[in-house]
Amino acid sequence: MTARGARPRGPVFLSLLGMIVVAGCVPAAEDAPPAPPPPAPEASVPTPPAPPPAVAGPADFHFRGTAIQGGALIGQAPGGTRALALDGEAVALAADGVFLVAFDRDAPATQRLVATLSDGRRVERTLAVAAGQWRIEHINAPWRGSAASDAEFERRRPDELAQIRAARAVQADSDGWRQTFRWPATGRLSGFFGSQRVYQGKPGSYHSGTDVAVPAGTPFRAPADGVVVLAAAVPFTLEGHLLIVDHGMGLNSAFLHCERLDVAVGDRVAQGQVLGTVGRTGRATGPHLHWGLMWRGARLDPGTLAGPMPR
Repeated sequence: MTARGARPRGPVFLSLLGMIVVAGCVPAAEDAPPAPPPPAPEASVPTPPAPPPAVAGPADFHFRGTAIQGGALIGQAPGGTRALALDGEAVALAADGVFLVAFDRDAPATQRLVATLSDGRRVERTLAVAAGQWRIEHINAPWRGSAASDAEFERRRPDELAQIRAARAVQADSDGWRQTFRWPATGRLSGFFGSQRVYQGKPGSYHSGTDVAVPAGTPFRAPADGVVVLAAAVPFTLEGHLLIVDHGMGLNSAFLHCERLDVAVGDRVAQGQVLGTVGRTGRATGPHLHWGLMWRGARLDPGTLAGPMPR
């Protein structure tokens, strides 16, 4: 029995004392130190964009066509090619690595094609260009064409040539150059590419296209897709009603001596579309279609792109 006024002893007392001690160790909420602020985020450093992937392709060049004077090749560049040059002159490269190169009637026997890859390496190919076979043609037509005199020819010709140069400087957006070309008209071949012409005894330059003899009024068609860059409503002295269609990649077709033109500058034409009719305007001895092809100043033989004349 506990005496009156005595302090409690035993388990109860110890329990109470523990509660007091524990309570005294917990600081009041308002006395708690403030929580440290979260660390400031580090400055964001932009990640540089990844370089574009190299265009997939073969390890070496692949070609379709014939390397011959007046001919053309469609090639596939090596994978990773970022620049292409033929004898030091830049060559346009499509997004898929396909390109066009062609060889003038008087092209040298060899030409060097160089692809520079994205890693700096170079792939080189020497192209052996076969020689063409040309002939001499005597033509019973005046050298000055439809001009009434040499003086009139000299007066009119500079403006005509300026229009032709401007048209051929246009870089049209067309994939016609990728197509297999077709003859714009079928008939007897009366004039041959590369032959040198003598006009009533006066030597002229070599023939820059192929002539197809057909009756006046015969429709002629687009040999490949393209964009019209020149349509001469007033006949030129030599070419008559002249039509030029750009097929892209620097390749264009010229149609001379036309009777009528059914398209205008800026028109986009499709392979096989009627472009006009055959005539004998300009310097011509009879109705025929002169078809000329040019790539960046190099004159090409239409037969090398279109193949033999259909029968």
